[in-house]
Amino acid sequence: MDRIGKWNVVHRFQKRKLLILINCVAGLSIFFFGYDQGMMGGVNNARNYVDLMGFGYVTDDDVVHITNSLLQGGIVSVYYLGTLIGCLLGGWTGDKIGRIKTIGLGTLWAIIGACLQCSAQNKDWMICARAVNGIGTGILNAIVPVWATETAEHTSRGQFIAIEFTLNIFGVVVAYWLEFGLSFIDEGRTAFRWRFPIAFQIIPLLFLLAIVWFFPESPRWLTKVGREEEARYVLGRLRGETGEDTGKAEAEFQDIRNIAELEKSTAHRNTYYHMLFGIGSGKLHTGRRVQLVVWLQIMQEWVGIAGVTIYAPTIFAQAGFSPQKAQWISGLNVIFYLFSTLICVFTLDKIGRRWTLYWGSVAQGIAMFLAGGMSALAQKAEAVNDVTRASQYGAASATFVYIFTFAFGATWLTVPWLYPAEIFPLEIRARGNAWGVVGWSIGNGWLTLLCPVMFANISEKTLYIFGICNVITIPMVWALYPESNQRTLEEMDLLFAADTPWVWDAETNFARLKEQNPGLIQVSGRSHSVVDPETGVATEETRRRSTRGGFTLDSNAPRDNSPESVPEEKVVPKNY
Repeated sequence: MDRIGKWNVVHRFQKRKLLILINCVAGLSIFFFGYDQGMMGGVNNARNYVDLMGFGYVTDDDVVHITNSLLQGGIVSVYYLGTLIGCLLGGWTGDKIGRIKTIGLGTLWAIIGACLQCSAQNKDWMICARAVNGIGTGILNAIVPVWATETAEHTSRGQFIAIEFTLNIFGVVVAYWLEFGLSFIDEGRTAFRWRFPIAFQIIPLLFLLAIVWFFPESPRWLTKVGREEEARYVLGRLRGETGEDTGKAEAEFQDIRNIAELEKSTAHRNTYYHMLFGIGSGKLHTGRRVQLVVWLQIMQEWVGIAGVTIYAPTIFAQAGFSPQKAQWISGLNVIFYLFSTLICVFTLDKIGRRWTLYWGSVAQGIAMFLAGGMSALAQKAEAVNDVTRASQYGAASATFVYIFTFAFGATWLTVPWLYPAEIFPLEIRARGNAWGVVGWSIGNGWLTLLCPVMFANISEKTLYIFGICNVITIPMVWALYPESNQRTLEEMDLLFAADTPWVWDAETNFARLKEQNPGLIQVSGRSHSVVDPETGVATEETRRRSTRGGFTLDSNAPRDNSPESVPEEKVVPKNY
């Protein structure tokens, strides 16, 4: 207890107020992440930046002509090489030194990267600076969702993460409109137009670096490293300790401790290499979980959002809008995007992760196909000087891009970030989430490198590729991604205990384990594993203790092998 400073907010706030504060800090990191993503869209159109980097030129009517699309895409995408390295570093340090210290490390690294970027003097400097900044972002992306998820209750995890990603898109909105406003200063011809927006991200990072030390460490990480008294205290403040909340924190603590004991049996096989191929993980099937989160994040980018976010002005220009009009239509699109994220706040924990992805894929796919078709018709009308029809088709194309963005913000924006933070075992949760960021880095880096080339060569047909990717995600989610909604983090090992990757087998096996052992998760034996890592079924001791299904035995109860040794009066109702 002495290791929790007197200045820590955990001493002054509890329950929902404490959770809101934690998620505000997590949201500050997510805001930076969104701002950093949205920033490059305006930077790529700054005259001084284009000339300095040498990948094109800007005419007097502010039209950007790209002569080296590979260099333009490379400067953008090298950032994602940095995030790939950073997330692996962040996952490892997050499990070693804790969530809070890792957030501090990532923030400091990102500040250094931002300073290097805004002072870049040539393309080589900028490429290196983007990579450094990406490492800091990767560290934060690997650990912040884990910290937020591990402190939230299982009934509201999705809601809190969805709120954080509303702040993520708010970052995109701020970046876009800041750069749009700067384009009018000295007609957007000076270095200030692109250097100031890059430097602006340092402000939230400094604030994050200053306040994160006042917040509690994850109780799950504290339990994992043996700091159980602190974990109990933090959980008590998060869940409440009086009235109807009595026993809730203790029950959750016992579940966490049991799972932590179980996972220690495979701790020596938890390197990134072992995780990727599932070597030695037995019924925990970590290799399968890694593949699921990597591909979910890759597909999140390939459904089209990376192209729309960074190259929206290009998309609208190809639909027939003037450069100035394309800019402000793109700005309205990101505002539309921001409000759409609020839908996920209210639906994600009600309809679940799978149905959220389903309706998103359907709406996004239809929108992408129609946006591409309308853009093609607009270009054909413009080619024959039919200005009226070109304008009509262009407006229709813009509308469908808006619909795509709205659907994405309400669905696919949040779930691929929440799912990795939910499904991995406690022992490797930070490293597991890091694999999700690896997938995001690959998807984003790959796409941002190819986007300028695709738009330059196949124009609006790029949107058809995005539409096809949306179609592919529907059977992928249906067959391979079990529902994590309304399940505790400790239940995930049971959900993935099936020997096949199919959802129907995972659900059947999970239901069988729960039915046969109604108290499987709510078990309080200090040294007893909940489920054997090799067989995937409850240990004999767990079976005996779970016969009181629906209850958690008090931690002070005797722990011999006799069922009669458990005193009847020492029980805590299962109420969470």
